[in-house]
Amino acid sequence: MPVQNIAAMLNGTDRRSIGRSDEVVQLVLREPRRFRELIRCLWDENPVLRMRAADAAEKISAKRPPLLERHKAELLGLLAEAEQIELRWHPALLVLRLRLTAPERQRAVTALRRYLDDRSSIVKTCALEALAHLARNDARLRRDVRQLLAESLSSGTAAMCARARNLLNRYPA
Repeated sequence: MPVQNIAAMLNGTDRRSIGRSDEVVQLVLREPRRFRELIRCLWDENPVLRMRAADAAEKISAKRPPLLERHKAELLGLLAEAEQIELRWHPALLVLRLRLTAPERQRAVTALRRYLDDRSSIVKTCALEALAHLARNDARLRRDVRQLLAESLSSGTAAMCARARNLLNRYPA
């Protein structure tokens, strides 16, 4: 059976479609060494390919979080530099699955706070989720994140309100 090129599988032009990303998920779960090939796609010049690669990486990492660890520095960089809306919410979720040092956690928090100003409700909602997760194990962050969640209840979109309510119930003071 010929080796399938992950970038070719994810290539496309329709931003409304995940294309063959679910096939890539199954391929990488069978062949974890191919995860590096997928991660490289997050920096491809084609925005559709980047979006699909991020979708696949997020789905894979939900099942196998350790695959992310060797790419931690790259992913924290992507979290800070990503501008494409369809790409941004995935690194916000990927960061939840990383073991972060205190300086790495602060770097992630700085990037995620900027995501709260994004025009996309999905990006903002994913940032809230990630911040709440990071604050769970960091008492210094907890008060600020609880305030952000409370503010989202009164001024956020419907999705942000629902997520903030859920997060406040899951992570009480």
